Amino acid sequence: MTATATAKRSVLSKRSLAADAMSLEKLIREGPPNGDVEGALESARLKILDQGIRADSDGMSSLRIYVWLILLNAPMLDTDSYLALIHRGASPAYSKIRNDTFRTLSTDPLFRRRVSEASLIRLLNAFAWTLHDAREEERARDRDTASITSSSRYSLDQSSSRPGTGYGGSDYGSPASSPAAKRARARTLTTEGSVASVGAAETGTYVQGMNVLAAPFLYAARSEAEAYVAFHQLLTKELPGYIRGAMDGVHKGLALVDKVLAIVDPKLAMYLLSKNLTAEIYAFPSVLTLCACTPPLPEVLRLWDFLFAYGPHLNILCIVAQLVMIRTKIMDSPSPNKLLRSFPSLQADQIKRTTLAIIKMIPDDVYAEIVAHAR
Repeated sequence: MTATATAKRSVLSKRSLAADAMSLEKLIREGPPNGDVEGALESARLKILDQGIRADSDGMSSLRIYVWLILLNAPMLDTDSYLALIHRGASPAYSKIRNDTFRTLSTDPLFRRRVSEASLIRLLNAFAWTLHDAREEERARDRDTASITSSSRYSLDQSSSRPGTGYGGSDYGSPASSPAAKRARARTLTTEGSVASVGAAETGTYVQGMNVLAAPFLYAARSEAEAYVAFHQLLTKELPGYIRGAMDGVHKGLALVDKVLAIVDPKLAMYLLSKNLTAEIYAFPSVLTLCACTPPLPEVLRLWDFLFAYGPHLNILCIVAQLVMIRTKIMDSPSPNKLLRSFPSLQADQIKRTTLAIIKMIPDDVYAEIVAHAR
């Protein structure tokens, strides 16, 4: 039995029969029966997969944001803490944020009717302050580490200048060449390397595309504070690689789109490569925004229900699923780049069905890469 099959069986064994008998609404309202949190979560995931979250034609649901917060394991955040971030004024990333917010889902009347640009600016600016503070704390720790390292090196240099105490005046027994000193030098070199690597992979305060990722949260939430904590949890816990350094997680995800497509549909993958079309060219927005860049918004929300239930990493397979769904059009097109310039309208249910079929075709080692790519 494969690891994937074993995992599926273990998930089924963790389900709560009592939770299975409850509606999703009742389960969220009353909490896990008998305190069985793990079993209730598995039951909730299956309910989302089988039935979805009840919503109107505009995608509005009084339940959705609370399901998302639970699935993302988001902490409680009181409104005053959010307001404190707002009241700090413009963050260092404010101008970059303002350059993006007016374009966010600009052609979507549902989003424009419900979410103001001011709300989007406040949320992104608050998040930028949070990342700024975390970065400053990290730099302060690095400075402290560097100071300790410098003091340690000075002590070692002073020790190594002393006369040797071994036979014939050699420095075999000197403090600088003792096992303890060697370990100290090794620690010094390791620490210096760590500081350098942290600096190179430093988290920014704003990355283009965050505005589109924030949009569905603001649309679904009943308050900005709810949207903020869900958005913060997604980016810092689920997708930190997407906002760190040169967005390494996004580029890993793009490489995985190519790899998965080659496994699932080698002929389609080869055709796209023959046209010099790699995922870096056509799938960057879809990877970066968890497909939120593709309308309509109610379908984005339904797709996100699935992604948050089973892991945002599945977005990689959802993108491949969309390619498979329009396979004939791509293969018949002499210039598929024009077709892929903007993906066809999202069809969440069909994407989910196709994704579930694709999962069965993915080797365990590749699936492990998909799970880890955004970390």
